[in-house]
Amino acid sequence: MRLAALRYAVPPGLPSRTGCDACGAPVGLTHPWPALGPAARCGHCRARVGPPPATVELAVLAAAVLLALAGPPGGALPALIWWLGWTIPAILVDLAVHRLPDRLTVPAAAGTWLLLGVAALDADPEHWLRAVIGGAGLAFFFASTAVLLGRRGFGLGDAKLALSVGALLGWYGWPVLLFGLVLTFGLSALVSLGLLATRRANWSTHLPFGPFLLIGTTAALLLAT
Repeated sequence: MRLAALRYAVPPGLPSRTGCDACGAPVGLTHPWPALGPAARCGHCRARVGPPPATVELAVLAAAVLLALAGPPGGALPALIWWLGWTIPAILVDLAVHRLPDRLTVPAAAGTWLLLGVAALDADPEHWLRAVIGGAGLAFFFASTAVLLGRRGFGLGDAKLALSVGALLGWYGWPVLLFGLVLTFGLSALVSLGLLATRRANWSTHLPFGPFLLIGTTAALLLAT
């Protein structure tokens, strides 16, 4: 996960990162330590590489604990695990450079839909139908705002992430989908108001929406299922 966040946390149009920004030392599966460890430091110049130290590890640990203690019931659990595995690094990229890369959101959506389809073989087909409608409908809504409102709307990366968000929430029912959206937009509004009140942002400041989708979706699944 740390490698994915490191590689794709670059502005749009630039190639994926393959090494340390400070000294150019390669970072990858063949040169993993200590850059891909919790310290997140280049092994040559000791500059910080990728997401802040321990953030990826803490996010994974928190997700694992929540799933172990209060994971949603039913056959959709593998889909949720898959989704978290791709979405956590995508959110770290969104926080760093305000974009959700296709190389993370598309596999997240494809795998989630596939695993929900497999789960539907032993469940009520209505679950799968709701997942399809929820995912496609939510993605269409986000994409529509991007087309109609431009920078004032959501990004296309948010729309691609919504494909999996809507499917996961829709699987468990329309009330869960609605609850997840209320949590997501409510949290976004609270954070925005807090930043405005403390003058750390203004009305034109663009906040990444991916983190709110992750938190709202996970909270809804844990609280409402």
